[in-house]
This record gives sequence, C-alpha cells and structure tokens, in this order.
Amino acid sequence: QVQLVESGGGLVQAGGSLRVSCAASGGTFSSYTMGWFRQAPGKERDFVAAIVPSGYRTYYAYYADSVKGRFTISRDNGKNTVYLQMNTLKPEDTAIYYCAGQRYNSGSHFSPSTYSYWGQGTQVTVSS
Repeated sequence: QVQLVESGGGLVQAGGSLRVSCAASGGTFSSYTMGWFRQAPGKERDFVAAIVPSGYRTYYAYYADSVKGRFTISRDNGKNTVYLQMNTLKPEDTAIYYCAGQRYNSGSHFSPSTYSYWGQGTQVTVSS
C-alpha cells in the first residue's frame, strides 16, 4: 500500500514563495506519475502539475496554465519525494494542496480520477 504525506504548507504574502513536499512509502515510486492538485473551498479539485515517467530516468513535467512559469514540480527518486516549488504566489493560489500518485498507464495525468494514491493535503494560504 502506497502512503503519501505532504508537508510544507503555510501562510505567505502575495509575491512570496513556498515549497511543498510529498514523501511516499510503499510501491515503486520511480515508476509512478506524481501529481499535485489543489482544492479551494466550494470548488472542485483542480490539476496543478504532474511529473511523468518517460523512458529510462526521464521525466516530463506538465502544468496548469494558471501556474505555468511560477510553479515547478520535481522529484527525488532516491528520497521517494516529490516537490512543488511555488513562486510569485497569488491570493487565488490559496487552497489545500494534495499530492497524488498514478500507476503506470492509468490514463490522463490531468484528471484526479486516474490517480490511485492521495495524501491528506496541506493548506497553502496566500494573503494579499
């Protein structure tokens, strides 16, 4: 059973930066697509970023348009950890951020329904 634990959320002023982390245990971490999603109060869970295996030790990153150029997803397979570096934060980035793991060939990495493993979420609040 794969377990995901997020950390690093918090309160930051607009324009600031924050890095959230997700540590995985169990499973074969290096083979999973790892994604970040976020959910604001009263809204659906939205795709933020994903890092997808593509060949031997090669990964591709994908981003939602709303965060492209500001957020960076990365992973350290030796530590079974995925990161989301968030820069130039805006109040509209305020949400609970969830880490998710997707088994190989499970479908679109943009859709939360294709991910099998989820963390408990970490709150990110950006003040104006």
